[in-house]
Amino acid sequence: MKRFRPVAGLVLPTILLAGCTSLTDIPPGTPLAQVIAQFGPPTLECTDRDGRPRVVWSQQPFGQRAWGASLNAQGQVQRIEPLLTDAHFSQLDDGPWTQAQVRCEFGPPALVDSVGLPSNRQLVYSYRYKQDHVWNALMFVFFGHDGAYVTRHHPGPDPLYEPEDRFLSF
Repeated sequence: MKRFRPVAGLVLPTILLAGCTSLTDIPPGTPLAQVIAQFGPPTLECTDRDGRPRVVWSQQPFGQRAWGASLNAQGQVQRIEPLLTDAHFSQLDDGPWTQAQVRCEFGPPALVDSVGLPSNRQLVYSYRYKQDHVWNALMFVFFGHDGAYVTRHHPGPDPLYEPEDRFLSF
């Protein structure tokens, strides 16, 4: 019985590591069908701003992660990257961005709401994420009063993770 222990000591870590593969570990050129077989179907399939097919796997509305990849003509992923990061959201500064383009780039939002006075209502997409990879936050993406293009975006605390009594003041 003792002679099997070294083998078991090598097999168990190998099995555990095999289960830890992340979407970002998928090498470029992997067929989309192979990625789907391993991780399940994408949340969204669309055409990106450059006219290429794109897929997004998202944990929204309650998760804080999403991954996206553009595909080549052969249906192979080019690179799978995390989407809900401050660095990735900074792409919104290089506009204009339509609602469809925002959804295709970041996936479906956790919340869709509107803010403002009746004469100047703005549509807001809110994405749950970890601001600076640490803080539970929402990235608010505002569209103008006509809803056509992104006008601004900024992070804020996610009330889902805030204590209820923090918002009560008497």
